[in-house]
Amino acid sequence: MGRLVQLIYVSSASHLLDEQALRAILESSVRHNTPQAVTGMLLYANGAFMQVLEGDEAAVAETMSRIRADPRHHNIYELCASPVAAREFGTWSMGFRALTPADAATWPGYAQFFERGFTASALTGAPGLAVEMLKTFGDKNGK
Repeated sequence: MGRLVQLIYVSSASHLLDEQALRAILESSVRHNTPQAVTGMLLYANGAFMQVLEGDEAAVAETMSRIRADPRHHNIYELCASPVAAREFGTWSMGFRALTPADAATWPGYAQFFERGFTASALTGAPGLAVEMLKTFGDKNGK
């Protein structure tokens, strides 16, 4: 087994996705990630995704190759990819949360992300903020 890595990326949806399309993405993620022991959390807001992947370096690289080939999104930008001593998102084969206006009211500090989605320009150089958001909404989701 290779080293354990954590990778965080943002991307833009090819079009706004409804609940059924988002559910299909989650089901596909779980189906592919579980056998590879890749864990993480996926957030969706206003046509944008932010996802953290954790697992063996080769398994995460293979997962990213599949993600890059997925036509449901584009403008994929890796915020950070680094070795980690332990998983921070190990309890989810893939946690998921579609953020809503109610979430924006509850979490005003993240309001810019609800309005504009997750942009590389807003998160570059701030991977700690990305991890904080992924943890906050993952814990809130209870998955």
